[in-house]
Amino acid sequence: MKISQRACLIPESPIRKLAQLEETAKNKGIKVYHLNIGEPDLLPPPAVFDFLHNYKNTTIGYSHSQGEKEFLKSLVNYYQKLGFKDLKENNFIATLGGSEAILWAMITVANPNEEILTFEPFYTNFQSLAIMAGVKLIPIETKIDNGFHLPDDEEIIKKINAKTKAILICNPNNPTGTVYTQSELIRLWQICQKNDLFLLSDEVYREFVYDDNQAISALTIEQKYSADLTKSKVIILDSFSKRFSLCGARVGLACSRNPKIMEIMLRYGQARLSAVSFNQLMVAKTIIDSENYLNKTLEEFTYRRELLIDSLTKIPGVVFQKPEGAFYVIAKLPVKDSEAFCRWLLTDFNDNKETIMLAPANGFYLSPDSGKEEVRFAYVLKTDDLKRAMQILAKAITVWQKENNL
Repeated sequence: MKISQRACLIPESPIRKLAQLEETAKNKGIKVYHLNIGEPDLLPPPAVFDFLHNYKNTTIGYSHSQGEKEFLKSLVNYYQKLGFKDLKENNFIATLGGSEAILWAMITVANPNEEILTFEPFYTNFQSLAIMAGVKLIPIETKIDNGFHLPDDEEIIKKINAKTKAILICNPNNPTGTVYTQSELIRLWQICQKNDLFLLSDEVYREFVYDDNQAISALTIEQKYSADLTKSKVIILDSFSKRFSLCGARVGLACSRNPKIMEIMLRYGQARLSAVSFNQLMVAKTIIDSENYLNKTLEEFTYRRELLIDSLTKIPGVVFQKPEGAFYVIAKLPVKDSEAFCRWLLTDFNDNKETIMLAPANGFYLSPDSGKEEVRFAYVLKTDDLKRAMQILAKAITVWQKENNL
């Protein structure tokens, strides 16, 4: 059977590729603790259930292609509270999660075979979406030694050529937990300006920031340094999946101050008809009174983060930097082949009929042989489960090293 080259190039998800092994383990009666996927186990805000219980409409119809009016108004309110008083409804469009927003941004700024720069390790679906868009994703290396912060300008600039159309970032970062500083974002902005590039900024995790770090939006940098905001080359990619523990609702958005960009994205919206009207209305109700929920959520993830950091620090040979945001960390394990180790955890190892599932980090890189000793942790489990999962990890590493003479 002949299929497209694009179809052949789509990679497996490092987050989900071991799912069959997990199912086999569960069928054997083994409990699996999931540290592989960023799906919070917290209840959504009460407003979600209030909306569901009180929904009276007899049909669930199409939404407007831009989004439900009530949802768009709620976005204006949410973003204005972040300090962006100039944003109006026409600066937003509803998308099916953040993934659709990323895809739309890619096909807006780049033609097939043109290039978008990003920093590796990166959110794995950046590559899948780039392939779907016919765009070539060009990785720029960041290193675990400095918490995966941006390299010098020279390292970025040398990747730019006539085919380069944009730089794509995730801040706070999935999968590293890095929060880029204001000076880093200004440097990126200046590079984009000097080279006539778009800046695509995935800001899904902006509420998940720890210690004295601050998630600064690309909108802030643009607002401060742009001479004409209507000619903006910044596109914000956002979602409520993590913010409100609504991963399955698939409610996201794209945002830009450039009216031409939003006009183009509306055409995409018309081509796929609409995002889910029901879920947009649900999120609109939730945004209205979400501050207390978000504060409690950050408090909970702060505690989980400290538990993870403390546990990893106690395991000999594990190398990592304290995550500054989101709810992930990339760690180098003393195992040489992290994917083999992750498979073994599901096929051959258990501790009292319990094991863990991790995401091998090589799938978050494009550069050959990168991330082979690393895994990504998602610290989304309740504290008792997270504590038990880390006990299993420590024991598993000891057994693995003994079996492999490490």
